[in-house]
Order: sequence, then C-alpha cells, then structure tokens
Amino acid sequence: MGLNAILLHLQTYRLQVWAATAFSILNKICDILPEVLIGVAVDLVVKKQSSMMAQVVGGTLEYQLCILGMVTAVIWVCESLFEYLLAKNWRSLAQKLQHDLRVKSYGHLQQLSLSWFADKSTGDVLTILNDDINQLERFLDIGFNRIIQVWVTAIAIGGIFFALSPWIAVFAMAPIPLILFGSFKFQHMLAERYSKVRATAGLISGKLANNIQGIMTIKSYTCEQKELDEVCKLSQQYCERNHQAIHLSALVVPVIRMAILAGFSVTLVYGGLLTLRGELEVGSYSILIFLTQRLLWPFTMLGETFDLLQRALASTHRVNHLLSTPLAYSDQGSQNGLTNIKGHVQFENVCFGYESQNILEQVSFSLPVGGYLGIVGPTGSGKSTLLKLLMRFYTPQRGKIRVDKHPIHQFCLSSLRASIGLVSQETFMFDGSIRDNVAYGNSSATDDDIRLACESAEVWDFIVTLPKGLDTSIGERGMKLSGGQRQRLAIARAIIKDPPIFIFDEATSAVDNETEAAIQRSIRRLQGTRTIIVVAHRLSTVRHADNILVMNQGKLVEQGSHMQLLSQEGLYQRLWSIQTGR
Repeated sequence: MGLNAILLHLQTYRLQVWAATAFSILNKICDILPEVLIGVAVDLVVKKQSSMMAQVVGGTLEYQLCILGMVTAVIWVCESLFEYLLAKNWRSLAQKLQHDLRVKSYGHLQQLSLSWFADKSTGDVLTILNDDINQLERFLDIGFNRIIQVWVTAIAIGGIFFALSPWIAVFAMAPIPLILFGSFKFQHMLAERYSKVRATAGLISGKLANNIQGIMTIKSYTCEQKELDEVCKLSQQYCERNHQAIHLSALVVPVIRMAILAGFSVTLVYGGLLTLRGELEVGSYSILIFLTQRLLWPFTMLGETFDLLQRALASTHRVNHLLSTPLAYSDQGSQNGLTNIKGHVQFENVCFGYESQNILEQVSFSLPVGGYLGIVGPTGSGKSTLLKLLMRFYTPQRGKIRVDKHPIHQFCLSSLRASIGLVSQETFMFDGSIRDNVAYGNSSATDDDIRLACESAEVWDFIVTLPKGLDTSIGERGMKLSGGQRQRLAIARAIIKDPPIFIFDEATSAVDNETEAAIQRSIRRLQGTRTIIVVAHRLSTVRHADNILVMNQGKLVEQGSHMQLLSQEGLYQRLWSIQTGR
C-alpha cells in the first residue's frame, strides 16, 4: 500500500488537489528564481554593457539594476501569494478529508453487527476515529506539498544546470538517485515499525478507556497501583516501538547530507576550475553555486516527510480496514407492513448460534397484537438472544421471524427498529439533560409529551424535586442518578417513542422492590394497547403476563400463564419456589 491509498480518499476533491498542486509548483519556481537573478546581477556588475541583462533590456547600468530590482520584488510577492494559496488549499483539504473520513468511518461503524463490537476494544476503535484520522490530516498539511516541491526543484534546477553546464549538471545530480533509493529503502523499513506503533497506541487507548469506565471498581479493590503499572507498561512499550522507528528515521537526514556534500563539492571545485579557464561565465558559476544547495538541500526534508508519510499510511491502513468490514445488515428492504404496524410477532422454528455453539434450537411461538409475553429461564438459556434476533441485531441461521405476518428481513431496518421500544438491563444515558435523554427517540416531543411519559414511568415526582427540573444534567452515562432512576427514565424514553412493540430486557434485575413495582405498574399501563415482551430473572415481574415462555439451554421447554406453569411442576415451578423461599 503506497501513496495511492491516501489519494483514493481525495477523489472527491480532485479540482482542489490540482489547484493546491499548481500553487505548490508556482511557489517553488518563484522560490528558485531569486538565485538565478543573483547570477544575472553578478554577470551585470562584472561584464557591464556586455552582460546578458544589457542585451535583453538595454539602457544604462543603473536602469538595468532598477529593472532587476523590480523583477525581484514581483517574484517575491508572487512567491508569498502562492505560499498563502498552497497553505490554505492543502490545509483546507486536510480538514475536509479528516471530517469526511471521521463521519464516513463512524457511519459505517454504526451499521456493524454487535458481534463485531464484542470482539473489538473500545479504545482501539476510538484511536482509529481520532488519532489515526488526525495522522492523515498532519500529512496533508505539509507532506504532500513537500513531495511536490522536491520534484519541482529537481526538474527546474536540473534544467537550468544542463542549460549552463551539462557536465556540472551530471556531477551535481548524480547523488539524487542514491538519495531516492536510500529514502525508499528507509520508507520500506519504517512501514512495519509504524504499524506496530499504531497498534500499540490502540492498546493504550483501550486500556485507558476501560479503566476510566471501571474507576469505581478499581478504587473499591484498591488496585490503583496495579492499573498504573499496567498503563506504564503499555506506555513504555509504545515508547520503545516509537524509539525503534525514530532511531531509523533519524538516520535519513545525515545520510542525505553526505550526498549533498558530494554534489556541492563537485560544483564548487569543478565549476571554479571551468570559470578560471574562462570556459564558464562568472554569473553562471554564481548561479550554479547557489542552486546546487537549493537543488539538494530539500532532499534533507525527505526524512521527516517519509516519517509523516509512513505514519499516515499506517493509519490509512487501519481506517481502510474498518471501512472494508462487511456490514451485517442492509438498511434496504421493502416497506411491507410498516405503514400501520400493529405488533403481531411470530417465531417459526428459529435456530441461532455463535460458530459451533448453539444458542437457540427450534424456538416457535406467536404473540398477538396487544399481547403481553414473559420470557424466563436460567442464565444463558437464550432469553435476550430472542430479543436481539427480533431487532435484527443478529440473523437466525434457520427459521423465520415475522411481524404482522411479514418476514422481518423484508423490512427497512431503521423502520423495523423505530417500531420497537427497548428498555434494557444496562440502561445507557447520554451526557446531557433529563429532557435530552427522555426525548432522545422523538425530537419533536413537547414538554407536555415528556411530562406524560415521565408520569407513566413514575419518575415525574422525582424530576419536579430537582432545582432545574427537566434541564438537570445527569452526567456521563447518567452517573448522577441511581440505577432505579435511570431505569425509569429509560422507560419514559421508550414510551415517548410511541412504538407498537415494547421490549423490556431484564429491566428489573438490578433495581429495588419499590422500583420493580413501579416498572410493573408502567408495564400494566401499556398492557392491551401495545405488544409487550418482558425478559426477566425475577418471575414476579412477569406473573401477570398473558403467556410465559420458559427457556432452558436454548430450547423452549414450557409455556403458559403463571398459574398454568405452577401447576405443571416443571422448571418454572422450581424457579418460583427458589425465588419465593419455599
């Protein structure tokens, strides 16, 4: 993977790339011309009226010097103007590419399956979205311009050299192939090292993100020093890998300097001998001396430029790897049954598993519109998996899932999920106000709508006691609230979405009895008007359900009402006895 990997991302901005490239070329030409004018000035002073300047311009020597000064001023103004334009365009491109890649990567990320997230470190993903994309921005800021100007310098000055003295041109430019060969060799050696640097950066980011989220556990177990040592170890590994790359990249400039010394020495000595013999004009010799350094010196920046390039290429590889990850689902499909969805849910012989592990086997049930379904069973029996399949977080290997008699894979994914209100066990609250969190799924909701939803979720009485009411900030992940308060707000958030289907996934597993009773009352208010599915460990949560599915080891082993299941003296009856202390 080379520079093309970056250029592919710039396809959208081809015209601006060409404009920025043109400004870089014009700036470098204007940057070279003053050295040529010095030689013209020396030629004018030494040869006077027989100089090239006199032959072109004519007039007195004073007039010729004034013209030379005016030309010099114009060139400097043009150089400054093109410097401004190239910097503005390259930096603008860098910002646009950074924005586009971050939005594109995040948009792609949101459409990946939950199993992908389960296998990835949050910190590593954040490193791709932030630091890796920033590496591309840094390279575009200065790297592209440097590469272009090095080539322009070599071509323009090489042409002047061959025009003035072909032999000196050959000797002066002889080091360039060696410089380029050495630079590309260094680039190849640096590539692997910077890939390791970026990978380690992702590990550090993942560790820090994980520790910040688990800071309460770290403190409660007094493991601050242990975690500090782990971070120190990873940081040291990052420094060592960076040092390995820097140790190699630092050799580039000294090696190039030696090549420059050889070219400059040849021009100085051989050109001087030709001038002493009268075979080379003094003005031309002056031009060659000044331009030799101008020709070779930019190559010293290749070391830093290749360093930036390799960091950018390593980051581009990680970004492209994310973007090439296949999507689990498409948001395309027919609109069958979505205009007035009622909420009839059917599972027909559904089977699902991860690799060789079976999670669900031949699960079938039907939930009518407005029905209340409870799902219970031991841990790992597949209860929550049923809900994830219904929301198309996963796809069953066999069997059909239907809503209003239509297979759910025919539905537009966003519309399907818009028709389902989810309240999960691990309630997530966004950093913002209560109003923002409750109205998250319905941006058009009014304060009256929010109040009615909060009253239905039995959380309004708490909200009115707060100094800022709905405008109260709840902190990151809702850390300023208790678990029960977060859970009730999550119910209000689902209610205000007004979906035909409600799903409660272990919504009462981590709350007190009072909150559980409030949640049960909220569910009963919805009963009959909405299709309700409740997954619970606490059987008391679903005792009023119309039908209860009992799952065990991925199989549906019992179903019926609360009283019917108790009379069967099966798994449900044993679980009820354990939970009631009988």
